[in-house]
Amino acid sequence: MGKTLIITEKPSVAQDIAKALGGFKKTKEYYENDRYVISWAVGHLLELAVPEAMKAQDKWALDKLPIMPPTFDLQPAEKATGRVNVLKKLLKSKEIAEVVNACDAGREGELIFRYIYQYAGSDKPIRRLWLQSMTPDAIREGFERLRSDQEMQPLAAAARCRNEADWLVGINATRAFTLRLSGGRGSTVTSLGRVQTPTLAIIVEREQKIKEFKERVFFEVFGHFQAGAGNYAGRWFDEKFRKDETETDRTARLGAKLTNAAVIWDEHRAAPRLWEKSLADALVAKCAGRPGVVELEEKKPTTQVAPQLYDLTTLQREANTRYGFSAKRTLQLAQALYEKHKALTYPRTDSRCLPEDYIGTVKKTLAKLGPLAEKALQNGWVRPNKRIFNNAKVSDHFAIIPTGNIPGGLDNDEQAIFDMVAKRFIAAFYPPAEYEVTTRITRVEGEPFKTEGKILKVPGWLEVYGKEATDKPGENLPPVQQGERVHTDRVEVKEDKTKPPARYTEATILSAMEGAGKLLEDEELREAMKERGLGTPATRAGIIETLIAAHYLVRHGKELQPTAKALQTIGLLKNAVPELVSPEMTGEWEHRLREIESRRLRADQFMDDIRQLTAHIVKEAKDFKLDEHVADSEPFGKCPKCGQPLVERFKSFSCTNKACDFSVWKTIAGRILSREEFDTLLRDRQVGPLSGFRSKAGKRFNATLKLNAEFKTEFDFAVNESGLHCEKCGKPMIIRSGRRGEFLACSGYPDCKNALSFKRDEAGKIVPLPKAERAPLPAVDLQCEKCGKPMAIKMSRRGPFLACTGYPKCKNAKPLPADLQSQLPQAPPKPAAEPTDEKCENCGAPMVKRQGRYGPFLGCSNYPKCKTIKKIATA
Repeated sequence: MGKTLIITEKPSVAQDIAKALGGFKKTKEYYENDRYVISWAVGHLLELAVPEAMKAQDKWALDKLPIMPPTFDLQPAEKATGRVNVLKKLLKSKEIAEVVNACDAGREGELIFRYIYQYAGSDKPIRRLWLQSMTPDAIREGFERLRSDQEMQPLAAAARCRNEADWLVGINATRAFTLRLSGGRGSTVTSLGRVQTPTLAIIVEREQKIKEFKERVFFEVFGHFQAGAGNYAGRWFDEKFRKDETETDRTARLGAKLTNAAVIWDEHRAAPRLWEKSLADALVAKCAGRPGVVELEEKKPTTQVAPQLYDLTTLQREANTRYGFSAKRTLQLAQALYEKHKALTYPRTDSRCLPEDYIGTVKKTLAKLGPLAEKALQNGWVRPNKRIFNNAKVSDHFAIIPTGNIPGGLDNDEQAIFDMVAKRFIAAFYPPAEYEVTTRITRVEGEPFKTEGKILKVPGWLEVYGKEATDKPGENLPPVQQGERVHTDRVEVKEDKTKPPARYTEATILSAMEGAGKLLEDEELREAMKERGLGTPATRAGIIETLIAAHYLVRHGKELQPTAKALQTIGLLKNAVPELVSPEMTGEWEHRLREIESRRLRADQFMDDIRQLTAHIVKEAKDFKLDEHVADSEPFGKCPKCGQPLVERFKSFSCTNKACDFSVWKTIAGRILSREEFDTLLRDRQVGPLSGFRSKAGKRFNATLKLNAEFKTEFDFAVNESGLHCEKCGKPMIIRSGRRGEFLACSGYPDCKNALSFKRDEAGKIVPLPKAERAPLPAVDLQCEKCGKPMAIKMSRRGPFLACTGYPKCKNAKPLPADLQSQLPQAPPKPAAEPTDEKCENCGAPMVKRQGRYGPFLGCSNYPKCKTIKKIATA
C-alpha cells in the first residue's frame, strides 16, 4: 500500500502537522514516516499564463484586445520553479497512493492546491484537511474527519472562476485604458480590477466631497446654572426642529431673516445650531440672569453588551485606530500568532461567531487565560448565546480567538494583537455594562436647555479592560428635583464651523469595503455582498497596498489620499465604463460564485458571461471619446500668455482663447500634474522639486518643473541643488527622496555618503537640521570569547549592545548587561511641544508640534488618549 502525500500552503504548517502526527524524518524537501509524506507550497506557486501569442509581442496593442484564451495554462510564479518541481515529482511518484490537501481552509487555499495538482497532471485520489486551529489536538482531530474530494468540487470550481474572471477583466481593462490614456509608459499604467477600482472610487468620492466642501459658521447657546446641590450646564435647542423644514422658514419662525442662502438645506443642520448670530445674541439677552426651572429630570438605566468576537477586518480596523498598524501589518502579526506561536485560531476569517458545539472548547481555553477568564467560568457565564455561538454565521472559519496556548517571547506588536484578541474573547462572556443616563431640561424664560449625563454603575465586561475603560470620566451631574428653581449664572454663545468629511484611514476604508453592499439598490446583490463586501478579509490589506503601489493613493500619517492619477482615472471610468467603478459588479460576482459553491450554477455559464463583460469593457475603452465622456472644468485663473481664463481638460490645462496656444500636458514623464501643482506653477513659474517622474529608460527621477520664457514646461535639475555644500567633501548637497520623505544628500555619492535632514523656513529656504550629537560610549574591559579581541559598546536602532571589534571577521554580539547600561550617557531631553492653532479632527483638542525621529510632526495634545498624528506640509 502506498503512502499519503500531504501538501500544505506553507512550510511552517508542514512542520506543525509533522509534530502533531509524529514519527517523521525531515529531508530538505519533505517530511516522511511510514505512512505519510508531507511537503509544502509557499503561497501561490502557479499563476495564469499570458498566451504564447501575446508573449511574443513586446508592446501592448489595442487591436490585440480582448485577450480571451479558450483555456488557461499555468506557469510557475517568479522564483517558484524549484518548489513546483518538488511537488510535481512527489505527485507523480509511484510510492504515493493518495493526496491530502492541507492548504488553508478556504477558497484561496483550495485554488493553490488545485493548480499544483493540475500542473503536475496528477489523477490520484484527493481528500481535504479542514483546520480551524493549529494546535496538535486540532490537527489530529482534523485527520480523523477528512473531507471527500466530491464535497470540495463546488468550492474548487468557484475558486477557479473567481481567479480566471479577475484575470480576464483585470488584464484587458488595464491594457485597454492604459493604451487609450497614456501609452502604457512607466508609472502611468492604468491598473484596474474588480475590487481595487470600486474601492478607489469610494476614496475618490470622499476626496471630491472634501474639495467641494465649504465651511459655514454656526452658533450654539449654553446656559450655566446654579442649583442647591451644585452647578451644571445645558445647551439650548430648538424644540420644533424638523429636517424637512427649510432653514429660511425655521429662522423666520425663530424671529430673524436668513442671510446665508447656502444653509437652507445644509446637511449639518441640527436642533441646537443657529446660523444667524442675531438669534444667538437674542437668546443671551433674553435668558442671562433670569431664574430657571428644572422642567424634566429623567434617569434611565441602560446597558451596553460586550462587542462581538473579532473577524479579520474588525481586528485590522481596531489595530489601525489603536496602534496605527496598517491592515497588512495586522494580518502579518495575526498570521504569525496563528502559525508560529499557535496562540490564535485561523485569522483570515469573515465570521464573528463560534460553532454551537464549541462551548466545551471555550471553557478549556478560558481556564488557561487567567483570573478574569476564571471569573467567567465560576459565574457560569459561558452558556449558549446566539451572539457568540451560531452555526448560521460561521462560514469557512469561525471568529479569531485564543487557542489556549499561552505564547512566550512575543515582540511588542505581536503582544498587542494577542492582548486585543484575548481580552475581546474573555469580555464576550461577561454581562453587559450598566449605566444610568440622565436627561435634564431646564427652562428659562420659555427657552429649553438640555443637559445629559451618563454614569457607569456596574462595569460588567468593561472590567476585562481595567482602568482603560472603567476610569473614563462620566458626566456626574449634581442631583436636582423636578420643578426645582435654579439661578442662571451666565449664558454664552459659542461659535463653530462645519467640518468636511474626514479622509479615509485604513480603519475606515476597511469598514467601507466591508459594508460596500449597502451602496447597491438590488436587494439580492446587496444580500450577496452582505457577508463579504468588496474583497475578502484576507485580500483587503493587499488591495490597499496595490492601490498605493500603483500610485493611486499616498499615506499621510493615518490618512489615505488619492493622487491626481486616481482622480483622473475614476472621473473617466464613471462615464466610460461605470460597471468598473460600482460595487455592483462585485456583488453580482459574489452572488453567482456562491451559487456555484452551492451547485445552483455551472462554472461554464459564469465564465461565458465574464467573457461577454470583458468584450464590452474593451469595446467601451476603444470607442469612448474624451470630449463626450469628460467635461471641461469651470474657467479659472488667467493665462500667463494672453490673460484669458484657463480650463482644466482631461489631458491638459489649456487657455480658453482659441487664438492662444498655451497648454500644459497633465501627464509629464509618466507623472500626472495635480491642479494644486499647476496653480503653483502658474503663480511661481516653477513647482517642486517633485518626485515620481520616469525617464524613457524607465528610471525614476526628481526634478523641479519650470515654465520657461516661451511658456513651455521644462525640467530644472539645478534647482534640485540645495545651495549648500557638503561639509565633508565640499561638493553640492542635493535633495533626494527616500521612503521617509525628502533629505539632503551629497552629490558625491557613493564616494561620500553624507546625508542630512532639513526643513524649509517661511520663505521656503532650505535649513539643514543638525545631526544629534551622541556622547562617546564608555570603553569596556571585556574580551570576545570566540576570537579573544576586545568587545565594544555599539549602538543600533534598537539600542546599545556589545559587539566584537574583530567585525566583520568575527560577528559575535550579545545584549548589554544591566551594570553597563547604567554607565551609558543619558539622552538629552526631548524638546518641548510647541502649541499650534490647529485642532485634532478626532477629539477636538489642540494639535502641538513635536520633534520625531524623522523630523517635526503634528500630534494631538491629548496623547496618549488620542494618538492622532499629522504630517507637516512643506512649503
